[in-house]
Amino acid sequence: MADRTEKVAEDIVADSGQDERFAIDRRRFIQASGLLGLSAGIAGVPFEAAWAAGEAAGDTPRKGGTLVMVVQPEPPTLASYNNTSGPIGQVAPKVYDGLLEYDFNLNPLPGLAKSWDVGADGKSVTFKLEEGVRFHDGKPFTSADVQYSIMEVLKKVHPRGPTSFQEVEAVDTPDAHTAIFRLKRPAPYLMKALSAYESPMLPKHLFAGTDLQNNPHANQPVGTGPFKFVEWRRGQLMRFDRNPDYWRKGLPYFDRVVARFIGEAQTRTAALERGEVAFAAYNAVPNVDAKRLSTSREVIVTTKGYEMDAPVVELEFNTTRKPFDNQKVRQAIAYAIDRKFVIDNIWFGYGKPATGPISSNFKGTGMYTADVLRFDVPNRMAIANKLLDEAGYPRKADGTRFEIVHDITPYGEEWRRFGEYVQQVLQELGIKASLRYEDVATWIRRIYTNYDYDLTSDWLKTFADPVIGVQRQYWSKAIRPGTPWVNGTRWTSPRVDELLESAAIEPDVKKRNALYHEFQKLTVEASPIVWVMELEFTTVYNRKLQDAIVSPLAVNTSFDRAWMKA
Repeated sequence: MADRTEKVAEDIVADSGQDERFAIDRRRFIQASGLLGLSAGIAGVPFEAAWAAGEAAGDTPRKGGTLVMVVQPEPPTLASYNNTSGPIGQVAPKVYDGLLEYDFNLNPLPGLAKSWDVGADGKSVTFKLEEGVRFHDGKPFTSADVQYSIMEVLKKVHPRGPTSFQEVEAVDTPDAHTAIFRLKRPAPYLMKALSAYESPMLPKHLFAGTDLQNNPHANQPVGTGPFKFVEWRRGQLMRFDRNPDYWRKGLPYFDRVVARFIGEAQTRTAALERGEVAFAAYNAVPNVDAKRLSTSREVIVTTKGYEMDAPVVELEFNTTRKPFDNQKVRQAIAYAIDRKFVIDNIWFGYGKPATGPISSNFKGTGMYTADVLRFDVPNRMAIANKLLDEAGYPRKADGTRFEIVHDITPYGEEWRRFGEYVQQVLQELGIKASLRYEDVATWIRRIYTNYDYDLTSDWLKTFADPVIGVQRQYWSKAIRPGTPWVNGTRWTSPRVDELLESAAIEPDVKKRNALYHEFQKLTVEASPIVWVMELEFTTVYNRKLQDAIVSPLAVNTSFDRAWMKA
C-alpha cells in the first residue's frame, strides 16, 4: 500500500483537479460502515498495542516518498501566529519551528532552543539556541528573531499570546544564540507554550514593520522547519517539500508532504481505505468509520497524540444579545442538553461529559473540581422550562417562546448532527432555532470580529495549563475583536478576572487550586457557555506509516521523523 500511496500522491500533485478520483457510492460506504441502524453507546477505540509496542522497532527509517494527509476543513490562512483555527495547526508546524518540543508527560524537550535555565527567582529564563539554523530563504535564525516573535508578534496578535506571555517584559539578546526572557513575576506555565504549534518563530527580516495579517508571507510562510511551503491550490491541496538544509541533519525522511482538502466525509474514508491518503487526524474520518476501521489490517485508529489539547465541546452564547444576556435562559439550555446522548449518538462514544471550563484531565493536579452546579439531573427539562418562564419568556399560543439562529462549527458531519440535535432540544423548550453553516473564514469573522450571532457550537483546546488554554475565554482583557477563540461570548466578571489573574502567578499549589475551584463554581453558575463533553479525537493512519505520532501534539508537529515502510 505504501507504493500505491506514493503513486497516488504523485498523481495528486501533478493533477489535483481530477477530484472525480475520489467519487464513491455514498450509500455503499454508509452501509459498509454500519451507519444505518447502528446502535448507540459504542465504546471508544483503545490505542493500538502494535504502535505502543513500537511496531517499527529495529527498522531503519526509509527516506523518500510523499506523505499525503487529509486536513479537514481547509485552513483559512497559514498565519498560525495570529489565527489558531484547528486546521492551521496541522500544516504550519511543518514549516515553522518552536523553541521547545514535548514528551507525552508534557515535559519540555529541545527544539530551536537546545538548552534552557530558569533563574533562581523564577523571573528569567535563558535559552541557548541551536547554531547554524537558517530560514528557508537562507537567512540565519538568531536571538533577534526570538525577541521579535515573542514581543512584537505573539504577545500582541496571537489569540493566546497576550495571556501566555503576559509576564514577559522583555527578551534580551546578549549574543546571536542566547535569548533571555525577563519576567515581571514567575510564570511556570510559560514553558508549556513554546511549541511550533503554539509559538512559531518567525523571520524578523520578512515581518518587521509590516502589516502582519496582510504580509505576503502570511500565506507563503518562510520558517526554519523540515518542509518548505511550495503551493496552495485553494479547495484542493497544500504542498510542502523537503528542506535539504534542515538543521537536524538527516531529517526529514519524506521528500514531500501534501495536505489534501476533501469535503465529503465518506470520500475521506474511502481515500484512506484505498491508500490514496495515509493520515487523517482530528476526526477527519468520521467516528462511525473509525470504529469499523479499528479492526482493519491496513490502518491504525488511535486517540493518542491529543494529550496537550484536552479539548472540550461547547455551546457558546452571545451574552450581550437578548435572550442570552439572561443567566436563567443560558442555564435552561445547559439543563436541556443530554450530554450522554450526544457522546453516544453523535461522537460514538469518543468522549466523556464535561462539567465546566476546566477539563477533568486536570484532576491529577488538583485544579479540577466537580463541585459545581450540575445540569445532568433527572428532572432537567422541567427545570429548564421553569427557568425560561421565570426569565420572562413564556410560551406563546403556538408553543414558541422566541427564535434564534444557531451557527454550527464548520468542521464536518458530527458538527452538523450536533447542530440538528441542539435544534430539536431547543424546539422541545419552545425555542425555534434556525441552523446556519458557513465556511471557516466567514464563521470566524461572524463570531470573533462582528459578534453577529446568538448561539454557536465550538470546541476549545484547554491545553496543559489553564493560563494557556482556559483563561483566554473568560478573562475580560481577552476580548479583542478580530482575534479568534478568545472570549467570543463577551461575558465578563470582575471577580473571575481577579481569580484568573491571581491563579496565574500563585506559586503555592494548594492556593492556586483553590482559586481555580472558585473560578469554576462562579463561571458554571453564570453559564456563558454550555460545557457539553470532553472530546476524544481520533487519528486514522496507514499501518506502514511510522513515527508520525511522536508527541502529545501529534499532527500539530513537524513530521520530521515520519517515514513509510516499503
